[in-house]
Amino acid sequence: MFVLALTDTQERLWWGAIIGGVVVIVAVVALLTILVLLVRTIEQRVTTIKATLEAASANTADTALIGKTADGVDAVLNEGLQHHLFLGRVLEKVRS
Repeated sequence: MFVLALTDTQERLWWGAIIGGVVVIVAVVALLTILVLLVRTIEQRVTTIKATLEAASANTADTALIGKTADGVDAVLNEGLQHHLFLGRVLEKVRS
């Protein structure tokens, strides 16, 4: 049987490499865990936003009435303006 004897320096270098490898593996595991947690959080928030947008879409499904309402508001404003102009002319004649 062949046994390889290492010097103290070689043994310290091997242990340093092993410890360094373990540190790198632990760091990679920690970073991947953080990444998975962040992705899960983002996915949950995207689902919430999607539900909110679907609700907003349902709330604005009847926007066809907006045009009719705007026409009605314009007509009311025009009528009010006509009354204002009429009353202004009548009041000027009464004051004179």
